[in-house]
Amino acid sequence: MSDLPRYEAAALIAHARTLLEKLGMPTDKATAVAEILVEADLMGSPTHGLNLIDQYLEHVQKGHMHVQGEPEVVSRRPAVEVWDGKRLPGPWLVLRALDSAIERAATYGTGTVVIKNSHHIGSLATYLKRATARGVVLHLVSSAPSATSVAPFGGRKAVFSPSPIAIGLPATSDPILVDISASITTNNMVKKLAREGKKLPGQFLLDADGNPSDDPAAIGGAQPGTLLPLGGLDAGHKGYGLALLVEGLTAGLSDQGRAQDNGPMANTIYLQVIDPEAFGGLQAFEQQMEQIAEACRNNPPRPGVDAVRVPGQKGMATARRQAEQGVALAPGIVASLAKWSEQLGVPMPVPRAAG
Repeated sequence: MSDLPRYEAAALIAHARTLLEKLGMPTDKATAVAEILVEADLMGSPTHGLNLIDQYLEHVQKGHMHVQGEPEVVSRRPAVEVWDGKRLPGPWLVLRALDSAIERAATYGTGTVVIKNSHHIGSLATYLKRATARGVVLHLVSSAPSATSVAPFGGRKAVFSPSPIAIGLPATSDPILVDISASITTNNMVKKLAREGKKLPGQFLLDADGNPSDDPAAIGGAQPGTLLPLGGLDAGHKGYGLALLVEGLTAGLSDQGRAQDNGPMANTIYLQVIDPEAFGGLQAFEQQMEQIAEACRNNPPRPGVDAVRVPGQKGMATARRQAEQGVALAPGIVASLAKWSEQLGVPMPVPRAAG
């Protein structure tokens, strides 16, 4: 990564925002999308950062992502709302929902927003980071009802999307940011390894005949295979159960899932905020989480492991480092930005000088 060009985060945000605005996206929506994508890159999640801007811009051009309008509130109770996202930009919708849920949690202790018909929302960890900075717990899950790439445990035909599950827990120092998947690996990771000509570290896939495989080619072609659920061949019933939980919290609560037609990159979202002040208090919560995080970080590592990390620890450290040194972008991402820059007449950001 040290050889990659590095850019100021603010310059990348401004560039991505301008590209989106050139295609008619209002500034508030374009800013939300740009910030969430660049924050993913800052935290070291390039598959969910500006790597996505090519698809997003293409979807705006084709009308798959809508740029004008507001979500419709289809159900409301004091601590709960269900929104129809109207295919509007996912990051903008989630940030709006986070504000709404935090406001409700300040009164009721908890606030929940479920969103159907959203476009793609990007990296869940970026929202966790924002929520914990405001002193609340965020539980966020998402399903992609137009996509199938994960088989149920024991089966060989895809039914689920990877189904990300995330929770952000404030602590005295860095927050604990759990952002995992109900599948043992992700589609983007398989594609990345395929481009690099590499195998997966284990038999995380099934080919079309249901045979386990570590070859990314197993899920491509005319007869694609599937990703295995979290736990793999031996304990995949656990990931299977988590995938069903995600379907219940998203499709079940919103009445928008695999029973309906959905647009490309459609997301259905469950977002719940818990205000620790309504329980034992924020300070007590942070102290309890810090104690357990320290117990994990100070745990003696097993052979072959340098140190035990807490979820989110690497991402927070990477974000701090790249905020100072610049955000490293892979050649393919730079080429994609350059293509759209030329097409839309937007100057490319200038990389930082080496050293």
